[in-house]
Amino acid sequence: MRTIHSRKRTATLGAAVTAVLALALTACGGDGSGTKSAGPADSAAKSTASAGASQPTGSDTTTTDGATTTASKKDASQTGSTTKTGTSKSGGGAEAGGGNTSDSYAYKHPCTSDNLSVRVYPREGSATQQVIEVNNTGANSCGLSYFPRVSLGAENAADHSGDVTPLVPGGLGGAPAYPVKPKTAAIAVIDLNPSGADGALTWINELNVLADGDHMPNAEQLNFPLGPDVKVLDPKLGLYSGTVADAVASMKQADSKS
Repeated sequence: MRTIHSRKRTATLGAAVTAVLALALTACGGDGSGTKSAGPADSAAKSTASAGASQPTGSDTTTTDGATTTASKKDASQTGSTTKTGTSKSGGGAEAGGGNTSDSYAYKHPCTSDNLSVRVYPREGSATQQVIEVNNTGANSCGLSYFPRVSLGAENAADHSGDVTPLVPGGLGGAPAYPVKPKTAAIAVIDLNPSGADGALTWINELNVLADGDHMPNAEQLNFPLGPDVKVLDPKLGLYSGTVADAVASMKQADSKS
């Protein structure tokens, strides 16, 4: 019985030692537990550091992708520009995205009525001069005759054989046509009574204009009313010019029958 009791005590003692060790381990376990929890924290930190390290890389990648996209767009834009420039060169003077604006193109392509608008109005500061403005509304340059074909007559006349034609500058030569670029105007000025002398015709009340007398048919002639009290005597017409002032200067040189 004593031997058995001794064994029980030994077992009890062993259990007590185990408990003490367990307590010690528990005490160490707090640190160990912290260390273990620091392991995942380390892992997380490493993960975070790794993520942080990869974040700039991601940012660089995004930036790089962005730069690539931008460069790609830029290249596309430049390519488009080059294409337009190429087209422009092959077109012989065509503007990017527009028509051909070269004078050489205009010399070979007469203006058509479909691409012109014509208006007539009194020149400011003059009682006897009228401005004839021919606008190119098309996309390409085109060529006009050196001056419009003009006649002066009565609106309701059945016979226009007696219409008056103005003098024009003589000795013409040079380019085959007067070039007009898109969205610009060719301007001519006519003086109905340059001298202001007596004996002027008073029955005339209409100005007839054919923008290009060299290429356009008579059917495309336009008629503009001049209003009452118009006096016409030895009228003079100038060449097409880029400004009213230049057109007036040209008109003063008129000395030949058109």
